[in-house]
Amino acid sequence: MVKNIFDKIATRTRIGFLAAFFLLFLSYVLTFISTRKVVSQDYWMNHTNEVIHNLDNIVAFIAKGESAFRGYLISQDKSLLADYDESIRNTDSTFVKLKILTKDNRGQQKNLDTLHNLIDEKYLLIQNVLYNFFSAGKITPDILKGEKQGALKTKVIQEEITKMKNDESNLWNERSEKVTEYSGLIQALNILSLIVAVLLTIYSLVVYNKENKEKQLASKKAEEYERELQERVKQLSKLNTELIELRRLEKYVVTGRIARVIAHEVRNPLTNINLATEQLRSELEDNDSTGMLFSMISRNSERINQLVSDLLNSTRVTELTFVDASINQILDAAIELAHDRIELNHIKVIKKYDTNLCPVSVDIEKIKIAFLNIIVNAVEAMNEDGVLKISSENHDGHCLVRISDNGKGMTKSELDRLFEPYFTTKQKGNGLGLANSQNIILGHKGNITAESEFGKGTTFTITF
Repeated sequence: MVKNIFDKIATRTRIGFLAAFFLLFLSYVLTFISTRKVVSQDYWMNHTNEVIHNLDNIVAFIAKGESAFRGYLISQDKSLLADYDESIRNTDSTFVKLKILTKDNRGQQKNLDTLHNLIDEKYLLIQNVLYNFFSAGKITPDILKGEKQGALKTKVIQEEITKMKNDESNLWNERSEKVTEYSGLIQALNILSLIVAVLLTIYSLVVYNKENKEKQLASKKAEEYERELQERVKQLSKLNTELIELRRLEKYVVTGRIARVIAHEVRNPLTNINLATEQLRSELEDNDSTGMLFSMISRNSERINQLVSDLLNSTRVTELTFVDASINQILDAAIELAHDRIELNHIKVIKKYDTNLCPVSVDIEKIKIAFLNIIVNAVEAMNEDGVLKISSENHDGHCLVRISDNGKGMTKSELDRLFEPYFTTKQKGNGLGLANSQNIILGHKGNITAESEFGKGTTFTITF
């Protein structure tokens, strides 16, 4: 369900952002194209201005040349002819520029051809007047007539140039209108982009808030599921521990029942053997050979009887005398009883007691024996310079005691048989110490468990 919610949010979010980014991209593309159009029109507007400027220059050059020509006629100053020649050159060079500038405008090219012819005619009239002036040496009616014709030709040239300028002005106005249109389009696109950006920001905030709420809700549900799972794991762990304890108790009860049956079945024939031995002793002659045999029978009968008694003691619920006592003090007393073994093996003891433990109702001597058996086993499982850790703590209203060593540890199969009577991993052990300790602790309605890792050590946990 949570995954479906996230999938829907992700899909809608992607669609929304893709649509917004597409609009922004389209807006930027149109803005780029419009800007290029504006730049292009601006170039052509400058081009038109340059054409008009050069047309004005032609008018100025012609006027300057004509003024120099008239000045020469009046003053006969030949330096004025240099100005006249310069105006011709300037007019020609400007005309070449105009040809280049208007090469993409066929109408203006034709107008330039017409203008060029008019200018040539104008300068030809001036040349004729100068020739007549040089021949006559004075101003004659023919010269004045030629000069008048030149003035008329200048007027025609000016009209032609004015026409061309008007055509360029019309082009400039058209391009100016296009620039205005594109500028308006760019402005509209910028406003649209701004609106899209604002909407995208608002949409992002809305999506973020919604997604954040969904994530918080999902996270809260996940935490609830995790807490529920942990609670279930705890319950299963508790049930598993209780099941292990029940199996251990069942095993303990079965072992006790078997021990009592064995004791009954062994002691009856053992009693008969002892009675028969005493009868034979009274009837047979007493000598060294028979005495040794009767002594052997009696000694082994007593050993068998003692073994049966030990087995019964390890599985029988003993009578306990309960008093309120400090577990920490009982642990110290058990450590003191094992002091010689600890010193002999150079074992380091690390104690970590909880000073806030409440007194526990126990049989002090019996619990001391249970602790001592575990401590002795731990010491014997370690080499010299081993570390024995003993701690106590208050855990959920229970008193926990942990006794840990860093000895050889046990395998899983050995750990499963740990509390069985006569099971031992020691060469000289009888296998009843831990069974007796378990019997004592169970008699106190307590619990004892062991954890071990082969080659790293063992930890016993006793709970009251």
